[in-house]
Amino acid sequence: MKKIGEWLEFIIKEEWKDRTVFSIVSEEIGASKALIGQWRETNSIKRNDTLADVNHKVCSGDHLSLHVFKTEPFNVIPTEQDIAVLYEDDHLIILNKQANMNTHPNDPSDKDTLANGLANYYKQHGIQTTINHIHRLDYGTSGAIIFAKHALAQAILHKDLENRIIKRTYLAAVQGKVQQKSGKIDLAIGRDRHHPTRRRVSPKGQKAITNYNVDYYDNKNNISVLSLHLDTGRTHQIRVHLSHLGHPIIGDELYGGKINKMKRQALHARKIRLIHPLTKEKIEVIAPLPPDMNWLNI
Repeated sequence: MKKIGEWLEFIIKEEWKDRTVFSIVSEEIGASKALIGQWRETNSIKRNDTLADVNHKVCSGDHLSLHVFKTEPFNVIPTEQDIAVLYEDDHLIILNKQANMNTHPNDPSDKDTLANGLANYYKQHGIQTTINHIHRLDYGTSGAIIFAKHALAQAILHKDLENRIIKRTYLAAVQGKVQQKSGKIDLAIGRDRHHPTRRRVSPKGQKAITNYNVDYYDNKNNISVLSLHLDTGRTHQIRVHLSHLGHPIIGDELYGGKINKMKRQALHARKIRLIHPLTKEKIEVIAPLPPDMNWLNI
């Protein structure tokens, strides 16, 4: 596999021969049916430098090319920001989001989100493409977040997130001593009808599973520091689950956390582990703690 201009080229392996272009692109490369349909309509699949019919069979050694690095308009307004890059290649970028910043605009006129800063970063580096976040972090949560650089990487990463192949570890400082050293919180989450943005544990809500380990307990300040990873990705999931257990996150006023050492929730997306969507290499990144969480003993 290699990038040639705006095209991504694959050499057909011996074990792939006599299969259709559609079979290779969907089953081996990982494109969705919807994306393949778009490529068909825009003449974005080539076999040996000629346009390919997805029903044609390939031969060993054929060159199969996909027009994935298309020049596309930014879908957000580029805004100058300090962007902290944890990992980057032609297919994806992982950033360390600052706290008190939205992941993406909620309105087309928004200019101060992480997505706006990434658009400006792309602009400075000669990259012209849409901004595609794979997941999001709450306004007050800091840490690692993945963006795809093209539609193929986006489709594969979304599927990997859904299938739990992408692993995300969070760090949280909570009030009180958590008695169990590790555990699983399996409680459905729904909207709180008494508040426009708050969520709550609800039997009629969406399934939500949070796994945690207690890293240490600070007896002096009565604070437990937890490492957590999610089997699901519901809005405010960690915050809701920990508050429901009686251990709200430090600084998380929305869910009962006292203002203690923090002016926002003490929650940081510490680590991401994933399989690269195209090269299939294992990638692990660790997002350094932001200055307002350096008081944690880790």
